[in-house]
Amino acid sequence: MKLLPFFFKKMSPDEYLLINLCGEFVSINHQVFYNLINCNKNGLADKYYILKSKNIVCEDDFDIQVELLSTKLRTKKEYLRHFTTLHMVVVTARCNCFCNYCHASSSDIASRNLDMTQYIAKKTVEMIFNSPSHFIKIEFQGGEPLLNWNIVKYIVAHAKKLNRKYKKALDFVLCTNLTLFDADKAYFCKKHNINISTSLDGDKNLHNAHRKMRNNENTYEHFLKGLGITHKILGKTSCAALLTVTKDHLNKLDSVVHEYMNLGFSSIFLRMLNPYGYAVKNSSHLGYSVEEFIDAYKKTLDYIIDINKNGCYFVEQYAEILLKRILTPFSTGFVDLQSPTGAGISGVVYDYDGGVYPTDESRMLARMGDGKFLMGNVANSSYEEIFRGEIIKDVVFHSCIETIPVCSTCEYQIYCGSDPVRMYSETNELNLKTYASTFCKKNKAIIDYLFDKILNDEEETMNVFWSWITRRPYKEIQCENNLRKHFES
Repeated sequence: MKLLPFFFKKMSPDEYLLINLCGEFVSINHQVFYNLINCNKNGLADKYYILKSKNIVCEDDFDIQVELLSTKLRTKKEYLRHFTTLHMVVVTARCNCFCNYCHASSSDIASRNLDMTQYIAKKTVEMIFNSPSHFIKIEFQGGEPLLNWNIVKYIVAHAKKLNRKYKKALDFVLCTNLTLFDADKAYFCKKHNINISTSLDGDKNLHNAHRKMRNNENTYEHFLKGLGITHKILGKTSCAALLTVTKDHLNKLDSVVHEYMNLGFSSIFLRMLNPYGYAVKNSSHLGYSVEEFIDAYKKTLDYIIDINKNGCYFVEQYAEILLKRILTPFSTGFVDLQSPTGAGISGVVYDYDGGVYPTDESRMLARMGDGKFLMGNVANSSYEEIFRGEIIKDVVFHSCIETIPVCSTCEYQIYCGSDPVRMYSETNELNLKTYASTFCKKNKAIIDYLFDKILNDEEETMNVFWSWITRRPYKEIQCENNLRKHFES
């Protein structure tokens, strides 16, 4: 018997978690683990064939097992085949709101020369269609993109025109606070299959406290009006919302979940504050420790799981992303959990002035005065200069967790990723200390918590997890399991 490479973690005094190179896992007791590392096949008992199926042990079929492992690993890294799929276009840096945690440091609506021009929009769309990916998603961002609505419409029209030639799968997403959304815009979105992404910080008091309008009008009421138009014309499934968790939210996340549910949303993304823009300036009264966030996250995740067990489908999206990586052979399109990083090679940002950045966060750093990650400009840079330039190479070089000290031996390596831009924002250098970042502490704690539940194998909880992964109702998963147990008996 031979051993193939695997990672391991002691989960309890008598339980070890083993994870192979492509993320498949098995739990064994201390005695079996001792026999395994000493290559005592007879001591593995009924675990032998499980370990072999997970490509952790092999016999004379070493070459076959390595080929199987490499095939599974290629599946996990499938996102690299397509190159840049997500193209985020900042059509304006102006915004009619003044959110106290705004990562983008948006400007007043009266500010000048902060809108994308038609010339830059044209060059941006042409740059986008140079991507070798067969799948193109154009996401309109700001500021508030509705303040430059004519350019949004122009980009949609020009992209569709070019796509007659390129014949790519083309999608659009509009990121908006909904306060300026009306029926005309909704019908345009319906005609061109544009999905809506918005932000909701909780009930009226929470939302108004953090997402203030510059004219002092009631943000929440304008949001509700825009959401109503979205639901009426585009349907409830066309709109998703994002939450930014501040210190005010930590003890109120249960009520925030209910607000989301009451307004027709079927998911929530519990997003930690990022160290950019106004979130940095206002960190003294908005910020919190990683430990405080993790404590609140665990309690809220348990609460959401119970909601699902009671028959209401509602997803915590970050857990869903991690569960897909843990429980299925597939990768996800989430840029922050990729190695090498998805920055630039999965998603890219085009600023209103034509500047191209590997991530939205790097564009935010530029707004704060640090343009380190500016890869070029659509007006005077070629596709090769931008996407084969030194900046993107540097970012990718510093993002392969397989080569980063500590990360390279971490048991959760295959489920995780690297965010070199965030590392730079925290340390002012592209160093190789991802393991010391808040990003790492948060991810490891959440993955630990998910594995506690997975290894406990409580049927109702696992039914909830599989309903999220497959996007099917809990009752349907439960019925399938009951039928399986019936036929097995």
